[in-house]
Amino acid sequence: MTRVLFVGQKPETVDFSDPSLPPGFDAKQIQAGIDIAEATMTDRGWDADICMIAPDDGGIETLAAQLANVDYDCVVIGGGMRIPPKGLPFFEKVVNAIHQNAPRAAIAFNTRPEDTAEAAARWIAEHD
Repeated sequence: MTRVLFVGQKPETVDFSDPSLPPGFDAKQIQAGIDIAEATMTDRGWDADICMIAPDDGGIETLAAQLANVDYDCVVIGGGMRIPPKGLPFFEKVVNAIHQNAPRAAIAFNTRPEDTAEAAARWIAEHD
């Protein structure tokens, strides 16, 4: 069975005052998107896990622990982790944690939580 991990920032830890985020965006909208992502991946018959992390070293530890437990085919990194410019150093830590702890997994990027399955499918289809 195809295994996919969706990693993103915990909605309650997002700085919604950041001007790089869409106006009016809030934690409730992010969570609704995460729920859709999980449902669409499950609908595709994939074994999908969600790993929402805090933007700190504890978040990287949580991600590394999740990656140590499962051999994923693809890890999708949410747009909220890479879009805000001030988050670049943390985004690099996320990418490197995935590279180090899941070296055989494809890495994909979504544009919003709702297109997570499509992001993973780009890589899963190529490697199945």
